[in-house]
Amino acid sequence: MLAGLLAGGQPADAVQFDFTVDHCTGGCGTPPFGTVTLLQIGTAVDVTVQLNSPNWFIKTGAGAFQAFGFNANGVVGGDITVDPHTPALAAAAGPAGGFHMNGAGFFDFGINCPTCANGAPGRFNTDILFHVADATIADFVENSSGSAFAADIFSNNLNGLNGTGNTGVVSTGLETGLEPVPEPSSLLLFGTSMVALRMVGRRLKRRAV
Repeated sequence: MLAGLLAGGQPADAVQFDFTVDHCTGGCGTPPFGTVTLLQIGTAVDVTVQLNSPNWFIKTGAGAFQAFGFNANGVVGGDITVDPHTPALAAAAGPAGGFHMNGAGFFDFGINCPTCANGAPGRFNTDILFHVADATIADFVENSSGSAFAADIFSNNLNGLNGTGNTGVVSTGLETGLEPVPEPSSLLLFGTSMVALRMVGRRLKRRAV
């Protein structure tokens, strides 16, 4: 029974990265500012970008008008599908040389909000979710500035939040990533398997007595 449970529950690989590098003028506060999680599911990679409070995504020239930027080998714009979101988001392939996101360097791809106003008035803090087809986690790479991912943020000091009130780009490099970890459903399955193993052990012990 235990073997069957384990065989049916091979975990998908997930890797998480922290936004720890602050390129904001005047500073955006205390890192980590948020996380990027890559989850390998079959031949696609699911990407979740989350900001920690009090940080919000914004659109400014410092971030090349992209909320999020990344590089990936062997990927084209048509491989990227963005989940429904409020406000609506779109994927974009960068111009020749890539999107320049301040001190974080250049990025081949971006996720942006076409209808958002520039700066703090167009802020949002809901997670960015998108999928990259025909890709692996290893395809996501650092740029020449050592940045794997970047986000344009507002350290929100409005409505009682304790941000600095500054805006700018924050980034992370692949060297800050964690080892692959099981997704929550796999952890739950592992716990169920351990319970099953204990039950089998108790039955065998009673029979031996």
